[in-house]
Amino acid sequence: MYLFKEISIILSLSLMMTATSLRSENLAEVYELALKNDPLLKAAEATYRAGKENKAQGIAGLLPSLTVSGTTTWNEYRVEEQLIDQYNSNAYLANLNQPIFRLDKWFQFERGNALSEAAAAEFAYQQQETMIRVASAYFNVLNSIDSLNAARAEEKAIGRQKDLAKKRFDVGLAAITEVQETQAAYDLTVVSRIARESQLDTAQETLTSIVGRDIKLLSPLKDDFIITSPDPIDRESWVTLGLRNNYQLKAAKLQRDAAQATARASASNHLPQVDLVGRVTQSTSKQGKFGGFIQNPLFGVEQDTRQYSIQFSLPLFAGGAISSARRQAYANYDRSKEQAIYTERSTIRDVRSNHFGVQTQVANVTARKQALASAESALEATQIGYEVGTRNTVDLLDAQKRLFQAQRDYASSRYEYIISMLRLKASVGLLSPDDLFNISSQMN
Repeated sequence: MYLFKEISIILSLSLMMTATSLRSENLAEVYELALKNDPLLKAAEATYRAGKENKAQGIAGLLPSLTVSGTTTWNEYRVEEQLIDQYNSNAYLANLNQPIFRLDKWFQFERGNALSEAAAAEFAYQQQETMIRVASAYFNVLNSIDSLNAARAEEKAIGRQKDLAKKRFDVGLAAITEVQETQAAYDLTVVSRIARESQLDTAQETLTSIVGRDIKLLSPLKDDFIITSPDPIDRESWVTLGLRNNYQLKAAKLQRDAAQATARASASNHLPQVDLVGRVTQSTSKQGKFGGFIQNPLFGVEQDTRQYSIQFSLPLFAGGAISSARRQAYANYDRSKEQAIYTERSTIRDVRSNHFGVQTQVANVTARKQALASAESALEATQIGYEVGTRNTVDLLDAQKRLFQAQRDYASSRYEYIISMLRLKASVGLLSPDDLFNISSQMN
């Protein structure tokens, strides 16, 4: 009885010390750090900024284009190597082009819109993945802390059992096998504690790589953290949400639409192209004499030429390049269609799997909590039996190990439930920072 109470006290003190020392930063605060420092999120943001420029580039193809150029030329006129005249001439040209009938430009405009929206959907997906990565890293650290605290408490408890067995052996109340068994059990707890320390270090390094600095003080979950089943409980309702809102699926469909627009633009390269063209040319010349003999009446005079035209062109043959580009574009479109179909099927699979996973974790938390209570009762009963001689040392060591394992499993099950719920919401496009803030509100 005394040993069981001692173990309970050690566990309680360890958890209280952990809770007290881990009040510094909660999940919401760590997530805000990740928003500022996570390199993967920053890269995703840069990709989004680049992708959204496709819309502006698509619109540009439908708008007027204006180019300005100028030249200055030094001229020398010679007859039989004799310099007759030398002068400088200047020319300035402004060219305005407005597409009138250009289907290729229109389809490129549609492609730009689709790619810009796809970039937004992909960035939204990456934001959700960041939330899951942060939460996973955060709870991996907490899980490692819980496991290490349990391992340390187990080491102390088994160590006291080892010392007690040695004292009993010294006074002739126990056999040498009892001393050896407790020593072996103690050695294993030392190994387990070292492994848990390494696990904690790795978990902390993973979190550091996301937020950009060391964070060792984390807020733990409250004991009464709310565990609920998915709402609605109907799995197909979640599938419907996923098909409507999943960001990866949205991005895949938009990529398919962009590929279709690209294929249509490539096919329209065989069609007539009509543009409105305006051209203004200004030129001056310092030519003194024509042929070196006739005086130039336009010496130094600025000349203006203005031209307005409707330009028509029809590609007839380009060595097969246009037809090849069209076939290539439609092959890429076929690939994008199949990828969209695959993403849709994957979304259905993931939503169903995640929904079942949350239900499993809800049951797992309940079962682990009951198993912990059972392990505590079993250890208490084993301790009483050991004191009256109906249970031996091996029974007592096994009961202690089961208690500490139950403690670790229960803590881990709560973290696994949270990650499963976050993944379910992400798979249907409903995960938001509010979910992390809600979890943080249930932390000490």
